[in-house]
Amino acid sequence: MTHAVDATAANVPNATILPNLLHGDETRLWGESAYRGQTDVLRRHAPKAQDLTNRRTRYKGVVNEVERTKNRVKSQIRSRVEHVFGVIKGVFQFTKARTRGIEKNAHRLFVTCALANLYVVRRRLLRPSRA
Repeated sequence: MTHAVDATAANVPNATILPNLLHGDETRLWGESAYRGQTDVLRRHAPKAQDLTNRRTRYKGVVNEVERTKNRVKSQIRSRVEHVFGVIKGVFQFTKARTRGIEKNAHRLFVTCALANLYVVRRRLLRPSRA
């Protein structure tokens, strides 16, 4: 499920909005390599979180196979998280910005993320309770 969403212009890097996406109670951060240099931001805003972003595998032309294997496992776990974005794009047809203005697009994104969260947990919500 998605717990934080932020909409910015296309020229704003993902790493600059990382503090807006953290709530402080995270235990792990599975970021892509764009978040590689953000360890200090992570420590400041989510001190209990373990930094599991992909690391550099090639240094001075030499490939570190151990780090490459670790990155592959991290990417496999991160791909499971990407399911929500598949729902947003596939089920709710949110593939590109339709309207002008970041506020209108942000509003549409927030509503779509809320609906996607409901869609992802729909079976748990429909399960009869055992009271």
